[in-house]
Amino acid sequence: MTYLDGKNVTLEKHDLAKDAPTRAQLEAWITEKNLDAALNKRSPKYKELGLGQRKLTKREAIDLMMTDVNLLRRPVVVKGRTVVFGYDEEAYDGVTGS
Repeated sequence: MTYLDGKNVTLEKHDLAKDAPTRAQLEAWITEKNLDAALNKRSPKYKELGLGQRKLTKREAIDLMMTDVNLLRRPVVVKGRTVVFGYDEEAYDGVTGS
């Protein structure tokens, strides 16, 4: 992540397509408040299932992400209890204190 590389931040990188997050990780990362941000609305599966037409619960979203990791918006940046889904420089600055 080039933006964070220039911020003197140590990153632990994972290819989520090859090493999908566990249910426990998703449970820790996703809340009812950030659920919408966690969903990858550009995913073909999101469109195929018509997920834009319904309001998913956290449990439903995680169940779907466990079957198709592409429903999880990436990148996922985690620092302590703070999680940022997707590329968002302003949010990254808030997480890194930059």
